[in-house]
Amino acid sequence: MRPDPNSPAGQFGMAWSDEPTQRTPRPVVPVPERRRAGRDLPAALAVGLGLGGAIAATLLFYRPAFAVLVILAVGVGTWELVGAVSRAEVRPPLVPLLVGGVLMEALAWLRGAEALGMAFLLTGLAIGVWRLPDGPTGYLRDTATGVLVAMYVPFLAGFAVLMARSEDGASRVIAFIAVVVCNDTFGYATGVLVGRHPLAPTVSPKKSIEGFAGSVLACTAFGAVYFHLVFHDRWWQGAVFGLAMAITATTGDLGESMIKRDLGIKDMAAWLPGHGGLMDRLDSLLPSAAVAYLLLATFVPVG
Repeated sequence: MRPDPNSPAGQFGMAWSDEPTQRTPRPVVPVPERRRAGRDLPAALAVGLGLGGAIAATLLFYRPAFAVLVILAVGVGTWELVGAVSRAEVRPPLVPLLVGGVLMEALAWLRGAEALGMAFLLTGLAIGVWRLPDGPTGYLRDTATGVLVAMYVPFLAGFAVLMARSEDGASRVIAFIAVVVCNDTFGYATGVLVGRHPLAPTVSPKKSIEGFAGSVLACTAFGAVYFHLVFHDRWWQGAVFGLAMAITATTGDLGESMIKRDLGIKDMAAWLPGHGGLMDRLDSLLPSAAVAYLLLATFVPVG
C-alpha cells in the first residue's frame, strides 16, 4: 500500500508496505569549517595604521612626546582593565593607579630604570593605603588586583619609555614594536590560511600551532634583517631577538585571553573599531617591552 501523496508521509517520501522495511541512512558528508577573521579588517587596519603613525611621528620628530603618548595609553589601558575586573566584584583603587602610572612613565624618562622600579613600589604602597577607608571586606583581593594592574600596565610600559630615552631610542622602539606587529600579522594570516591544530584551545581557540610557527618564522627573519641593516650587528642576535618577541607577544596575548575568559568578556572595551579596547592591542606589547629592553641593552649597548 502507498500513502496519499498529500499526506505528511507522502510528502516526505516515506516507503510504505505491508512488510516492515529497513531504511538505509544517508551518509553524512562533513562540511569543512571555514576559518574566519573574527574582526572588521578594514576598520582594524585603519585604526592600526593611525596608532602606528602617531607612534612613529613622536619617535622620529620629538621623542619626549613618545613618553606622553605612553602615559595616555597607560591611563586608558588602566581604566579599561579596572572597569573589566569590576564585573567580578573586584574594585582596585583607580586614582592611585592613574597617578602612579603617570609617575612611573615620567620617572622612567627622566631618571631611568631604578626610578621606574621605585615608582612602582610607591604605587603599590599608595594602593594599599587608599583602600583602607573602605574596610576589611575584600581588602586583600582589591589591593592584590591593584598591584597586578600596576605591574601589568604602567610598569611594563615603562620599559618602552626606557628604550626611547637612549640616543638611538627611535630605532630600539621601532624594532620592538615592528617585531610584535610581525608576530600578530603573520600569526593571524598563517592561522587563517593553514591553521588546524589549536595552540591553547581552553584559552584562545582561534590560535593555532601553525599560526605560532608563522609568527616565529616572520619574527626571526625580520629581527635578523633589522639588526643587520639598522644596528649593523650580528644577524643571529636579531634572530634571537625576534624569537623572544614571538614568544613573549604570544604569551601576553594568551595571558590577556585568560583574564577575559575568567571575567566572561570578549574584549576589554569596545571603542576601537575592529580591535575592541586599547588593552586588546597592548596585551602583546607590554610583556614584550621588558624583554626587548633587556635584550637590546645586551646586544646593542648605548654609545
